[in-house]
Amino acid sequence: MKKEDKQAVIQSMTEQLNQSSNFYLADTSELNAEKTSQLRRLCFSRDVKLVVVKNTLLRKAMENAGKDYNELYDTLKGATSVMFSESGNVPAKLIKEFRKKTDRPILKGAYIEESVYIGDDQLEFLISIKSKNELIADLIALLQSPAKNVIGALQSGGHKLSGVLQTLSERAE
Repeated sequence: MKKEDKQAVIQSMTEQLNQSSNFYLADTSELNAEKTSQLRRLCFSRDVKLVVVKNTLLRKAMENAGKDYNELYDTLKGATSVMFSESGNVPAKLIKEFRKKTDRPILKGAYIEESVYIGDDQLEFLISIKSKNELIADLIALLQSPAKNVIGALQSGGHKLSGVLQTLSERAE
């Protein structure tokens, strides 16, 4: 690979690292062409960008990105694929689903909203992480719940009150 090509790859990866607040490092070695193609299709369908890159180029891109990726440097051994996603838990769910058919990919590490997770044993925890939008939806649901209860009580009270008035008016006749 020419020096200009390497610089272009480093620049491209640096931009992707700066734009994404979530990415996973996975070992996809030992996957044959068919399995790799299936993984790429699954990633595409879930809006996950899968990039296979040389470890040295990825490390230089991480150093150029201006964020603290020091803890992830030790995971840059062997074949490395980078999975970029808008949501922090989608790649973890994708890896778990794909592993039902094969033993790869293996999670090396993840960078989720400025937090670093190292090792394949973190996969279950990463699946349970909620995205920012999911947390906002939960918060809105919690805030709406008391208001719905009050409105429901007022509406049912109105029906009871009108029922009592109707009964009293019928007795008076």
